[in-house]
Amino acid sequence: MAKQFFANVKSVLSGDTLVLTSQNNPNAERIFSLAFVTGPHLKREGDEPFAFQSRDYLRKLVVGKAIQCTILYTIPTSGREYGVARLQDGTQLPDDLVKAGWLKVREDAGRKEESDEVLQRLETLRTLEASAKAEGKGLWEGVGGIIEVQNDVSALDINEWKGKTVDGIVERVLSGDRLLIRLKLSDKKHLQLMTLVAGIRAPSTERLNQSTGQTQPAEEFGNEARQYVEQRLLQRDVKVEIVGTSPQGQLIASVLHPRGSIAEFLLADGLARCNDFHSTMLGQKMAALRAAEKKAQAGKIRLHKDHVAKTEGGSSSDMIVSKIQGADAIFVRTKTGAEKRINLSSVRGPRTNDPAEAPFRDEAKEYLRKKLIGKHVKVSIDGHRPASDEFEARDVATVTEKGKNINLMLVQDGWCSVIRHRKDDTDRAPNYDELLAAQEKAKEEGKGMWSGKPSKAKTYVDVSESVQKAKIQLSTLQRQKKVPAIVDFCKAGSRFTILIPREGVKLTMVLAGVRAPRAPRLPQEKGEPFGQEALDLANRRCNQRDCEIDIHDIDKVGGFIGDLYINRESFAKLLVEEGFASVHQYSAEKAGNANELLAAEKRAKEGRKGMWHDWDPSQDEDAEEEIAAPETSNEAAPSDKRAADYREVVVTNIDSNGKLKIQEIGKGTSALEVMMNEFKKFHLDSKNNKPLANPPKAGEFVAAKFSADGQWYRARVRSNDRAAKVAEVVYIDYGNSEKIPWSSLRALDQPQFTTQKLKGQATDAVLSFIQLPTAPDYFNDALAFIAEATDGRSLVASFDFVDNKEGLSYITLFDEKKAGTTFADSINKDVVANGHAMVPKKLKAWERGRASEEVLRKLREVETQAKADRMGMWEYGDITED
Repeated sequence: MAKQFFANVKSVLSGDTLVLTSQNNPNAERIFSLAFVTGPHLKREGDEPFAFQSRDYLRKLVVGKAIQCTILYTIPTSGREYGVARLQDGTQLPDDLVKAGWLKVREDAGRKEESDEVLQRLETLRTLEASAKAEGKGLWEGVGGIIEVQNDVSALDINEWKGKTVDGIVERVLSGDRLLIRLKLSDKKHLQLMTLVAGIRAPSTERLNQSTGQTQPAEEFGNEARQYVEQRLLQRDVKVEIVGTSPQGQLIASVLHPRGSIAEFLLADGLARCNDFHSTMLGQKMAALRAAEKKAQAGKIRLHKDHVAKTEGGSSSDMIVSKIQGADAIFVRTKTGAEKRINLSSVRGPRTNDPAEAPFRDEAKEYLRKKLIGKHVKVSIDGHRPASDEFEARDVATVTEKGKNINLMLVQDGWCSVIRHRKDDTDRAPNYDELLAAQEKAKEEGKGMWSGKPSKAKTYVDVSESVQKAKIQLSTLQRQKKVPAIVDFCKAGSRFTILIPREGVKLTMVLAGVRAPRAPRLPQEKGEPFGQEALDLANRRCNQRDCEIDIHDIDKVGGFIGDLYINRESFAKLLVEEGFASVHQYSAEKAGNANELLAAEKRAKEGRKGMWHDWDPSQDEDAEEEIAAPETSNEAAPSDKRAADYREVVVTNIDSNGKLKIQEIGKGTSALEVMMNEFKKFHLDSKNNKPLANPPKAGEFVAAKFSADGQWYRARVRSNDRAAKVAEVVYIDYGNSEKIPWSSLRALDQPQFTTQKLKGQATDAVLSFIQLPTAPDYFNDALAFIAEATDGRSLVASFDFVDNKEGLSYITLFDEKKAGTTFADSINKDVVANGHAMVPKKLKAWERGRASEEVLRKLREVETQAKADRMGMWEYGDITED
């Protein structure tokens, strides 16, 4: 009795042969051929006529259906089983195919002794065949039936077919995302190609490595993904939407069956991941695939069983951009004032090690600087990158400014590329596919770094490199007044590196009229009080900002002195107003912004801000007296009447250039005496015997040990000999100077001893209405005479004129112990009378008024007598006659 069994039809090899699977075990396969018939076969070297049509008739009839098979005989040598089959709807095989003309009855059928049942079946089949032949059905049509089949993707004009949908049949499933598909381009032409399912990547199946001959095991869920697709698509009719080709020349297409895209089903069931490389080909269709993957991740299905979900939407907050690190990295300041680094999600600026991208680094950074610096932005954290050998830990985020996605704008304009994330990397931008599409468009349009033509590298000449260069540039900048520029770097609260693009120069700029405390150069260093705060304010308000500069002059080392405007507001004024800088009266007057800065300083003092937190109003009384004194510039008109201004003073030093250093007796000197007592105690304490942490810098305030008495005094460094480790210092309360080793210096950073607490008490002065000789011997005699007349004596000074621009007072000195305060009783007159000075031939503007006429007349009489008596420099006659 013939053996019967039930099975499912997996596929059809030809019109007369089926591949069956067990209904209980889908992995168990067997080949079953229909008995007594034969059909045309599909062959690699070329199909036989009507082979495809014959197989296709049977494929549509049976694939995926349950079937009852009856084995009539088996070929001993091959084990191939032959028989007949019946579908659940009663369709008999091979009878139905013979009747339709797609199979022929074999000529040798029935030649051997057969049973009556078999002979009867053969008779039925021959009758059906004769009928089909008579009607010209199927194979009996006689003409045509040949279909051209090609297996090379080059036969397909991808530009013509891209975006179009083609009918196809899945011939073979290699893995969840790799299918062999027959594309039915026309009735007479088919293309059989290896096709990648667009938008996904499925785990690989077990395969043989051709180079080693070893079998590579399947990845987890690889075989399951293949079976999943086989059960649904193998030898099914599908719609193939062609989207492009891979770099290896394989066709990439979306494969659709009547229920939808197989890619979406694989993703939703956790048997595949989204393939970022296909995103630009799919465009908006990628969104549906991402949604399906996200669903599987949420359910931790199969491939995503270990998935750790991100917080929905991530954290989002408003911040201010404080610095642009590069085209893909910024520093932002939070509402609390804390600063943090942010890397832009999924984008990367031009790479230094890529010759094609490196030339665009500066342009890309400048693009982002103009867009963001100082702006309020919304930062949405997309993930966190832990610290590695090369990078510190950092957040990655999407940054928007006024609703505009900055990450996307950078890619759209070609200044950033899109990072290709690892398949399991979820720390990416939420609009990742949009970024990829924008990148492709930027490449097509040749934008930014995709243009291949970098702009000429912008180079800046450092004109502060030397005083000579600075002098050459100075006149140009002085003529232009407010010059557009960029703050490249903040060195201190009042010191900046400035770029001037239109001039192609870089310079060091010092704010005119103010002095900010020194900030520490390194984190471990200790700067002056409020130096770091001043620098922080400069960084917040100025760093990398567009600005305007107004240059007035240069300093001794090539720095440019001037005003810096941010958003048309003077930064010097802001710095002073916040209490992070004091006004330098002389330079402020010279710059012409003294009134504005002094008003700002007054507000800071009254508000006890910054360095003025412990300000005592009595400290400023002396300064107010100076302001009340006669004030004119060198160009002031002669005065007919001068207000008397007498002050008690002591001369503390006489410089080698003839200038006097004086202290005004009053609250300032009283405060100095108290301070010096505390200063002495402080430095006698051995725990305060700490040397300078770093080499001293010119202009720095220090405590210095005076070589004459071994006591400590406040001083300012005038110059440095780094080789000998010796500094020249000026004692700010007494005016004398000397060169001492670094070991005799200590930091002056104690708040109770700083110049903010008590300004330097020694001020510059010269004797009014007289001119000292220029010959060295007579000049030294004059200095010796003045020193003897003033040393250790209590004096009264008439402040005849105060030149605030030069920081110099013109005085007439009187010995307090001698009666009288007329010019005839003055030390000035005594200097002339003893032949140690003369009346100047060219008078200053303030000396030419009527108020000075009597003084000058008497002084000339004294001079004439000194000449007659051959006193001092007149010993050999009148030297002015030459």
